Amino acid sequence: MTRQRSQALTAISKSKWFLPAFATVLGLVVLGANAIGGHPGLGLAEFGIMFAFGAFVLLAGGRSETIRGLRGDGTDERFAMIDLRATAFSGLVVIVTLIVAWLIQIALGRSGEPYDWLCAVAGLAYLAGVGYLRWRG
Repeated sequence: MTRQRSQALTAISKSKWFLPAFATVLGLVVLGANAIGGHPGLGLAEFGIMFAFGAFVLLAGGRSETIRGLRGDGTDERFAMIDLRATAFSGLVVIVTLIVAWLIQIALGRSGEPYDWLCAVAGLAYLAGVGYLRWRG
């Protein structure tokens, strides 16, 4: 049963409709959070951006291998490797940014929060990933 569920989730995430639907749902969540926070106008603008992104990805995907790959319905082994490397690169950029922000806060005589715990989470996630992949392989 678990294997069937995993296959069904993979099929859904490889649909050309997944990313546009996800962007729209996320836009609705952002709209709701902004409305709760007292900024419904900002929420509508952010929802519009997310909806427009989803529409663009849906409409432009037929002509672009890159967009189909990002959307999930045009992936192959080559694009999977590109995606893995891009994910690693973006993670590295975020971690370096967090470290620099933490150092700036420390240099200004502040506590370094919230960058200190974000750096800790990133470091622990990295160690857990290395440990898991080493144990699995």
